[in-house]
Amino acid sequence: MRPLHHSLVVRIVALLLIIGSMAIASISATIFIAHRSQGDAEAINVAGSLRLYSAQISQALQQAPTNSDERIDAINRVTTRFSERLASPALTDRPRLSSNGQADATLTSLNEQWQRDITPLIERAKEGDSRDIQRAITGLDGFIDAIDDFVTLLEDHNQDKISFLTQLQIWCLVLIGLLLAVALYDLRTHLIMPLRHLIQLSQEIGKRNFAYRASVNSHDELGQLGQTFNQMAAELATSYQELESRILHKQAELERHNRALQIIHDGSRVLYGGGNDLCSSAAPMLRELEALLDIGPITLSLHNLHDNSDMEILATHSLERPQYCRDLDCVACLEPTQRDSRDKLQSPASRIDNHPQLLELPITVGRLTLGYLTIGYSSPISDSTRQLLNTLSGQLATAIYLQQRIEEQQQLSLIKERTIIARELHDSLAQSLSYLKMQVARLERMQAKAVPVEQQNGVMGDLRDGLNSAYRQLRELLSTFRLSLDKPGLQAALQQTVDEFSERLGFPITFSYAVPPHLLSANEDVHILQITREALTNTLKHANAQWAGVSLSFQQAELHLAIEDDGIGLKTSASPPMHFGLIIMRDRASHINGTLTFNNRPNGGAGVYLCFTPQTNRLIKEARL
Repeated sequence: MRPLHHSLVVRIVALLLIIGSMAIASISATIFIAHRSQGDAEAINVAGSLRLYSAQISQALQQAPTNSDERIDAINRVTTRFSERLASPALTDRPRLSSNGQADATLTSLNEQWQRDITPLIERAKEGDSRDIQRAITGLDGFIDAIDDFVTLLEDHNQDKISFLTQLQIWCLVLIGLLLAVALYDLRTHLIMPLRHLIQLSQEIGKRNFAYRASVNSHDELGQLGQTFNQMAAELATSYQELESRILHKQAELERHNRALQIIHDGSRVLYGGGNDLCSSAAPMLRELEALLDIGPITLSLHNLHDNSDMEILATHSLERPQYCRDLDCVACLEPTQRDSRDKLQSPASRIDNHPQLLELPITVGRLTLGYLTIGYSSPISDSTRQLLNTLSGQLATAIYLQQRIEEQQQLSLIKERTIIARELHDSLAQSLSYLKMQVARLERMQAKAVPVEQQNGVMGDLRDGLNSAYRQLRELLSTFRLSLDKPGLQAALQQTVDEFSERLGFPITFSYAVPPHLLSANEDVHILQITREALTNTLKHANAQWAGVSLSFQQAELHLAIEDDGIGLKTSASPPMHFGLIIMRDRASHINGTLTFNNRPNGGAGVYLCFTPQTNRLIKEARL
């Protein structure tokens, strides 16, 4: 009984086997009874014909003896048929004619009565004696009654078979119906309802309602499945709660990291634009990251490549002012409890003591180590926080490296500016002063030799012209350096020069500038500007022009400068003797490895054309080679 109680499949299979067995038994009984009933109708017909032949014999015996032969033949014929019917296989070859054997005994009695009693009476009645005939007829009447009883027994036996078959079918139908009702009830109770609960449970789980439980209390397969589903729902509820808590934790961590990235991003702007004052640019960012990531204190040290020493330049929540501090009013590094004293400690407690674990991150750019970032922490640092700190060290490395490069570039720029000024003074004003010094020495010799005043006046004129030239060159140099230093970039300096000479010439000078930014060096900027000013000065003094134009373009990796006018033009493209302006322009072009040409324009006027390859472009070409 335990398999039936604990297994729905076993119960269903058992019910199906019982119902099938009953159906098979009913069909088998029907087939068996039908098989046993074969010939019953023939036996009843044969038994019924015995009554007919008995009546025919009685009738033949009662005929008038007018023709004795015909009468005897008729009696013999009917008697033979009766004997054949009585011995018919339909009656004699059957196993049993009735369930209780009464019909078989009656048939045997009929055979004996026919052979012992009726046949002799018929034989005597053939002679035509009326008394024998009457006795034969009376015997036949009693024999017919016995045949009627035999037929009745056969009919009752056949009716018993039909009744038994009917009752058997009814009982089988009733039992099958009861079994079907039991099966349907069991299926509804232990299959359909549990399935509905399981479907409802799955739907609730799909709606994330893990508190719902399937009410399945059976011990069969669906009961076990329901218990498993309930356990799964409980485990899913626990897992979902854990996942929700982890997601909330991750979300909070992501928000904190996004905020940290925003702080690093905003701090990067201050780092890149705050000069070399890391106290004012990096300290606020580091303090915000400490409060956000629950770390600290943070110490920033720079590495000195000359003696391989590390100097601490910034420390958040420090208890004392660093010895290198340049601003005594700054309190960015001090703890709040130490900010009143500014210089001395108020408490012996140290925040570093509360964070015995330290994380040291190198601040590197490539293979160059710029310093170290030391971070204190009390709880373990997660991988994501470590990545943020690596990002922070990278930002600090970039800012420090850029600041160092900017300082080096500023120093180089200052050296270049001084070199340019020295060269300009040497190429222009120094040569003029040397010429004046020689003229003064000549004048002294002439005075010592008492040379006539007329000859001395010629030297005095040369001195006057030299002084004027030197003064003009000094003004040009001052204008050039003021333009190059006051305005950012060559384009602004050229525009100011064009505006200046437009006002002096009395008409606007056409200006065109098509050069990529940051293409030229400071030395090239000064030479281009000086050549342009010298050419416009010649246009102002000698061209008598009504139009002038300045064009600077970059084509085919070369820079092209053109200063043109519609004036009187040049007598020759060669530099006139002792014309210092054109000589200085050629000398400036040679300093930048350029080609300077002077040509007359086809439509009138002159043009000064400079073509050279910028230094940066030459470096690109050399790198490709």
